[in-house]
Amino acid sequence: MKEANYDESLIVEFTLPDVLECLNGKKIDNAFDWVHLRRPEILDIFKKEIFGYLPHRTDKTEYEVLSVKEDALNNTAIRKEIRLTFSMNNGKSHSFVMLLYIPKNAKKPVPVYLGLNFKGNHNCTAEQDVLMTGRKSDGSLADEERSSQTYRWQFEESVKRGFASATVCYHDIHPDEKEADSWRKSIYNLFFSAESDEEFHTHGSAISAWAWGLSRMLDCLEAEPLIDCSKAMVHGHSRLGKTSLWAGANDPRFKFVVSNDSGCTGAAVSRRCIGETVEIITHYFPHWFVSSYKNYANRELELPLEQHWLISLIAPRYCCIASAAEDTWADPKGEFLSGAYANDVYKLFGAETYAPDAMPGIDEFLTSAVSYHIRTGKHDQNLIDWQHYWLIGEKVKM
Repeated sequence: MKEANYDESLIVEFTLPDVLECLNGKKIDNAFDWVHLRRPEILDIFKKEIFGYLPHRTDKTEYEVLSVKEDALNNTAIRKEIRLTFSMNNGKSHSFVMLLYIPKNAKKPVPVYLGLNFKGNHNCTAEQDVLMTGRKSDGSLADEERSSQTYRWQFEESVKRGFASATVCYHDIHPDEKEADSWRKSIYNLFFSAESDEEFHTHGSAISAWAWGLSRMLDCLEAEPLIDCSKAMVHGHSRLGKTSLWAGANDPRFKFVVSNDSGCTGAAVSRRCIGETVEIITHYFPHWFVSSYKNYANRELELPLEQHWLISLIAPRYCCIASAAEDTWADPKGEFLSGAYANDVYKLFGAETYAPDAMPGIDEFLTSAVSYHIRTGKHDQNLIDWQHYWLIGEKVKM
C-alpha cells in the first residue's frame, strides 16, 4: 500500500470531470434541467460506484416513547427517548433508540439538528439517566463510558438558541465492523437476508444504511408537534460527515447539510490524493462502500465523478464544509475546493458558493450558500464548529 502523501508539489496534474455535462453530452445551463436530467444521473453514479442504494421503507414503522423528562438540561429542555421499530410482513424487525431534546419554552415549532453518534446516546449528554445505546454485532455496548463526548453535541447551548437536537448511535443502524457479514446485523437484513455477502456488497453499504437511518429519524420527528421539520439540519463528523452529505444528497427534506472533517470520499477532492486515499479507505473500511469502489484504488484520475459533485447534489440548499488545521489526513484544502467547485451548480439557482482562492484564515467563517471554515485543532467536532453551524441555522430559521 502506498504511503499517504502530504506534499502539494507531488499532486499529479488532473482535470476535473464536468459536473454539468450529461452522459449524452448535453451541457446543463438551467436549474430545471439540472434537477430533472443531470442530478439523477450523478446520484445514480454515486450509488453504483461508491455508496450503493438506500433501502426502501419497511412494511411497518412504529414509534414508542420510552421516556419523557420535562426539566432536562437544567430545566431548559424537554427530553424524549423514542424507540423506532421497522418491521416486515415476514416477521423480521429492527429497532434503534433516538435521543431528542426540544427547547422547553418554545412558542412555536422549532428547527432541529439531526446527527448520528459514535459511542451511544449516553455518551453525548451530561445527563446520567439516558439509556445506554450503541450495540456491536455481538450485542455488547460499543462504549460503556458516559458523557465523554458532550462537547461534540452542545445540546444545552443549541436549546438555548432555539434549536432541537436528535441523535441515534450509528452502530444500532449498521454496526461499524468490516467483517463481510456485518450487514446481517443491520437494517439491511430486513430486505436482503437471502443474498450472499458478496452479492450484498455490490449494492449495499454501511454509509447508505446510516443515511437511511437519518431519514427515518426525520420521519419520526415529523410527528412531533414542537418540531418544524421543514427546517431540519443534518450534521456528521468524519465517516458520519460522509454520511450526512450522502443523506442530504438523497433526502431533500434536509434544508442544511453539515460535513465536519469528512475527508476522503466526503468533501475532499479525490484526485488530489492528499492524506487518505481510495486505496487506504477501501482497505481498512470496505464495508462503508460498495465493492466496486475498491477498483479505483490508485486510479483516482479514472473516477467517473468527483466529490464536488456530491456537494452539488445538495444545491440549492445550505451546506457547510468544516475542516481542522491539524487534520491533514482529511485534506482541508481539498475539502475547501469541493465547495468552490460546486459553484457551477449553485449558480443555476441564483446562489453563490465561494472562490477557490478565498480560503479563510484559521477559525474564520466563510458563509454563503456553501459555507466553509477551518478551525484550530485536530480531527474532531467542537464548540468552534458549532458556532458556525448555529450561524447558518439562524438563516434556516427565517
